[in-house]
Amino acid sequence: MTLAPADSAHVSRGVLIEACPTLGLDIEGAEPIRIAENAIWRLPGKLVARISRPGGTPAAAREIAVANWLAGHGIPAVRPAPGLDQPITIDGRAVTIWEELPPHRDGNVREVAHLLKALHALPEPDFDLEPLEPFGKIRTRLDQAKAISERDREWLYGYTDELEAAWHQLVESPGLSRCVLHGDAWVGNVASADDGTAYLLDLDSFTVGPREWDLTSTAVKLTSTSGITRQDYEDFCTVYGADVTSWDGYEVLRDIRELRMTAYAARITTEHPDHPHARHETQYRIECLMGAQGQRPWRWTAVP
Repeated sequence: MTLAPADSAHVSRGVLIEACPTLGLDIEGAEPIRIAENAIWRLPGKLVARISRPGGTPAAAREIAVANWLAGHGIPAVRPAPGLDQPITIDGRAVTIWEELPPHRDGNVREVAHLLKALHALPEPDFDLEPLEPFGKIRTRLDQAKAISERDREWLYGYTDELEAAWHQLVESPGLSRCVLHGDAWVGNVASADDGTAYLLDLDSFTVGPREWDLTSTAVKLTSTSGITRQDYEDFCTVYGADVTSWDGYEVLRDIRELRMTAYAARITTEHPDHPHARHETQYRIECLMGAQGQRPWRWTAVP
């Protein structure tokens, strides 16, 4: 069943009501922070609950392990609440509890670059991180995208196949870098506190693969979507010490990122069928990928 926003909040609250007594936590006064890919709730005692979509327990367990690993290496990131055996699973949804961050704003590209530079220099952890595989989530989102036309969906499936073939050829090339990746590194997944500390958020996409994948997330904001200025991007490259757009494989990673963003918008359109901007933006992105909206950069805007 497709969940409207109010229904999503209702479902996640029900999970929270069941989870909190199991974890020994008080739910009185809990309030939603964000109901999206995951449901985020503020709890008493400066704690935050994160509730996954169904089937999210393996990713949540990995997220807890990653957070503890980052803490051990001194990388500022969200921290699991101490003393709890987590995640727990309620009705197929993973529940994790985190320490609330101090007052903060979204990060900026320089802060993203600083954190990625520190992260990419770390040795791989002693627990398993799966190799980067971009296409499973894309196909799942397209499967869920019932609000777009069948013609457009079939085209997107075919385009996905083309990009996957190009991806496999790229990752098999000699000399490609390999390190721990955030997996979805952009300013929205960095929080900058009032004291100047920048924290990594949303650790559930951590993986291992070419560092260029993490760098492409910011590069496409310039080259594809007009989300940042040229000066912003030059600052990012200066801090990190590399410009991924000058790499021969950039176009493949750029195209995959654009497709992921389009598939996400298509799924959101299905979940929010009465949201006119989501529907318009999804169609615009599809037409961009099809070549019907001129040359990059386009003017992509956020969907709910």
